[in-house]
Amino acid sequence: MLDQTEQLKILRDLIQIQSPNGNEIAVSKYIGQLFDKYGIHYRLDAFGDRRADLVAQIGNEESTNILGFTGHQDTVSVSNPDQWQHDPFSAAVVGDQVFGRGAADMKSGLAAQIIALIDLKQAGLPKHGQIRFIATAGEEYGTPGAFRLNDQHVVDDVAALVVGEPTSGQVVYAHSGSINYRVKSFGQATHSSTPQKGINAISGLNQFINRETTLFDQAPVDPFLGHVQHSITMIKGGEQVNIIPAAAELSGNIRPTESFNNDAVIRTLKQAVVDINAASHYRLEFSLIHNFFPVETDPQNGFVQLAKQAATAHFSDRQVDLITINGATDASVFVQANPQMPVVVLGPDTWAEAHQTDEFTTISSFRRTIGTYEQLAQDYFHEFD
Repeated sequence: MLDQTEQLKILRDLIQIQSPNGNEIAVSKYIGQLFDKYGIHYRLDAFGDRRADLVAQIGNEESTNILGFTGHQDTVSVSNPDQWQHDPFSAAVVGDQVFGRGAADMKSGLAAQIIALIDLKQAGLPKHGQIRFIATAGEEYGTPGAFRLNDQHVVDDVAALVVGEPTSGQVVYAHSGSINYRVKSFGQATHSSTPQKGINAISGLNQFINRETTLFDQAPVDPFLGHVQHSITMIKGGEQVNIIPAAAELSGNIRPTESFNNDAVIRTLKQAVVDINAASHYRLEFSLIHNFFPVETDPQNGFVQLAKQAATAHFSDRQVDLITINGATDASVFVQANPQMPVVVLGPDTWAEAHQTDEFTTISSFRRTIGTYEQLAQDYFHEFD
């Protein structure tokens, strides 16, 4: 097994590799070097501009029982480095905390999965199944890596999946999907002194904004995820203050649930645009940007219960609960290829630190996560040592 010094070095090395919204190939190459050292077979799939996925596997090759572990290699960007107390890519250690972009989301979870894989490989485990490790590109925007892996059928035969996002040791059994969309409004420009001669594209958007406020009020409430969450988050239009705008657009984000799924959300949005166009002189146009599915596993599912059991054993400093979140993960893509696959999201501290200035994780939770992953893998294959 890797000692604590080696564990911390891997975590810090990953944080120090700059991979904001890209450059995952550098992360994949680093992981590949580790796996070469410990005799773990892997495949590095490079694509695009310095992007890459990596898939590795250990265990009994004759077994078709495959447990998956997945994490993303990218981070969000650093928009305000001068406001950081520590350099975002220094992986500074202060007491129990490691600071840096991606420390929480999710270089720590990724490192914990890598270390667990190495430890299990060195122990000759699993004997009665296989573990597939999947490191993805682009989870923070568009999930191109996960979609690419779906095209390669990487999760089609995975029996259960652990996503290593930061959960502070809590076991997430369900999370919402995510839809990003755009509505464009087309009008007719004219001088603002004679607005009646034109068509104000911003006024067209106002029609949609007013309708969107109550558009999902009748959507069924999901027993696990609750209400459909929806927001208009971006808007732009107009070229000059004394010209009636000929074009305007807005963007929005919606969090679908199993009870009101992606297709239902998209149909509702499209119908709102059709209705506005039919009832007014405005011309609106809907377009879908991203479409990620909700992920739900019954909390009584055996795999969910095994995950809680393992997390409870290792996160002895806190109560471990089964929870849901409104964030999305790569699992939103993977369940499209394997909808019956049970999924848990389980990782170190802490979701609240994701994307924050002075983002950090805790070394103690990182080490507890390693132990949790290793126990979960052994419990899953009924291998108790």
